[in-house]
Amino acid sequence: MTDEMFMREALRAAAHARGRTSPNPMVGAAVVRDGKIISLGWHRQAGTPHAEVHALNMAGELARGATLYVTLEPCSHYGRTPPCVEAIIKAGVGRVVAAMSDPNPLVAGRGFDRLRAAGIDVTAGVLEDDARRLNEVFLKWITTGLPFVMLKTATTLDGKIATSTGQSRWITSESARRRVHEWRNEYDAIMVGIGTVLADDPSLTTRLDMPSRNPIRIIVDSKARTPLDANVVADGQSKTIIAVSDRAPQKNIDALIERGVEVIAAGSGERVDLRMLMKELAAREITSVMVEGGGTLNFGLLSAGLVDRINAFVAPKLIGGRAALTSVEGEGFSDLSDAVELIDVETEMIGADILIGGRLSYRGR
Repeated sequence: MTDEMFMREALRAAAHARGRTSPNPMVGAAVVRDGKIISLGWHRQAGTPHAEVHALNMAGELARGATLYVTLEPCSHYGRTPPCVEAIIKAGVGRVVAAMSDPNPLVAGRGFDRLRAAGIDVTAGVLEDDARRLNEVFLKWITTGLPFVMLKTATTLDGKIATSTGQSRWITSESARRRVHEWRNEYDAIMVGIGTVLADDPSLTTRLDMPSRNPIRIIVDSKARTPLDANVVADGQSKTIIAVSDRAPQKNIDALIERGVEVIAAGSGERVDLRMLMKELAAREITSVMVEGGGTLNFGLLSAGLVDRINAFVAPKLIGGRAALTSVEGEGFSDLSDAVELIDVETEMIGADILIGGRLSYRGR
């Protein structure tokens, strides 16, 4: 087997912990001896042993002189756990093959340097593109101080998210809705605007027939109008953060805080400053946000260049109606050259619906 084949197994192992390692990256490791994988390990969640430690512990003495494949540069600093480079050196590993260096300023090549100084052969850059895709959330957060943002939309064939009377349940199929809950199970937080809360009173929880968790709920509500009996306030299913501007009445803020809601003041105008809000969320180690908002919030995030990926369901239905809402509203872009484009586009049939997904290109904005 080649380095690429062994690294692919390590990447596959890392993905077992998708949605569970935040704010840490997903990392997988494989100990290989005489052309065979002796052990596989992956990081389960922040504060627990890293992938390298799991793999080395399982390999035991067989790790001495073996090759360790790891999807990210081993850490060289004390964080929630001791540095992995020390465990690698102590185990007597002869060679380390890594997919990519760690952009975390606390690591950033120091792990490789420490291993080489100990006489260990180091190869880096094997399946690096795959490793970067696996950890796109972590890479965005650690390098920009902003969370990775995925915008989910569900529209009819004519671009509507509801009828002219506001009916929206259900535009997409049960299969599509299950996929949405799978994403909720993976993302740190889910974000909607106050309009969605007032219209639908959603719970914004994960409902799967398997072990899962609920994301943190974030409501963009400039004037703190969220009702105290709304599900996101009263049901106790998950933490709720409400983002307000400085125009929000203090009595409304105090009432929400009394019921256990965290309130973030972001912005001095009529609307919440979305970039400021994202920075505040990232500072709280919220590394990924799934947006299920309406057209106003969606356009605000897009126009601010804050969305990294779009997953758009298109249902084979037609609603029509000038007053029927669409997934992106607001002021809109006045010039076609300013339109946000999807790149690396993928399509998939989910039940009767089409899922179109891709990363965003902001054309230099």
